[in-house]
Amino acid sequence: MSDAPEMPEPAGQVADAPRSNWVDRYAPGWTRPYLRLSRADRPIGTWLLLLPCWWGVALAAAQTGPRWFDLWIVAGCGIGALLMRGAGCTWNDITDRKIDAAVARTRSRPIPSGQVGVRAALVWMVVQAMAAFLVLLTFPPLAVGLGVASLALVAIYPFAKRFTWWPQVFLGFAFNWGALLAFAAHDNRIGWPAGVLWLAGIAWTLFYDTIYALQDKEDDALIGVKSTARLFAEDAKIWLRWFMMIAVSLLAVAIIGALVPHGASLIALLVALTGAWAFGAHMGWQLVRLKIDDPENCLWLFRTNRDAGLIVALFLAGAAFA
Repeated sequence: MSDAPEMPEPAGQVADAPRSNWVDRYAPGWTRPYLRLSRADRPIGTWLLLLPCWWGVALAAAQTGPRWFDLWIVAGCGIGALLMRGAGCTWNDITDRKIDAAVARTRSRPIPSGQVGVRAALVWMVVQAMAAFLVLLTFPPLAVGLGVASLALVAIYPFAKRFTWWPQVFLGFAFNWGALLAFAAHDNRIGWPAGVLWLAGIAWTLFYDTIYALQDKEDDALIGVKSTARLFAEDAKIWLRWFMMIAVSLLAVAIIGALVPHGASLIALLVALTGAWAFGAHMGWQLVRLKIDDPENCLWLFRTNRDAGLIVALFLAGAAFA
């Protein structure tokens, strides 16, 4: 008995999108190019933008005690991450349309493939950003100010790979800004532990986005695009190990700095620090399985970082209620 034939891929599907993503299966046809432009078919980026926000509000709650408004911060950050990731990716694809057309993995994206024009993409970007701003306005003033300031980071990032071998640092600045914003949203204050938490997130971004960039290192070399994956070359695992250790160490410092001076219980401290240890264990698991010359392996491990970030969020939330 022969195997059943595979279902054909939907028209316009992006090469690195999961085969069973909801956009290509269920979204109305006219919405698909715009949803693809926002990476709705590849939700891992939304998670990686959202999780530092949850770290921030959970660490603030563990420091001073949880509040009912924290529930809205969690939900509002979820909505905001979805919208701002979409706006940021739209901006990235507008600025990178010529580069994307030259890279095998990205030439199927909506703009280089001709599914969406640049003018329509600009309108879509503004719509998403304005919707996110309306959510931001429900937060305290300090958080609103931090949210507006993040736009500069979002605007700069797509150009970083043109002038530095470390574009992942600029991505880390932007993707982890939510740790500061959500910490401030808890009670309109911010302290140095939130800054250290932001730095821990940047080290984590260097870890996971270097793994992501390993997929494109050959194409990037041909067209002259810079990345840490190209910079580190065969030493990538050594550098990734350093990023792992820095991320875990900074996370531990942020936890101790937030909880100990405020008289947190020993149980709360241990719960939070266990989260940092488990976070590091997950990254260590990734390193053991990483094959730097296997693009499919790199993409799979990159996507597992959602679980790594969730570990931290869940343990910090547990510490807040311990």
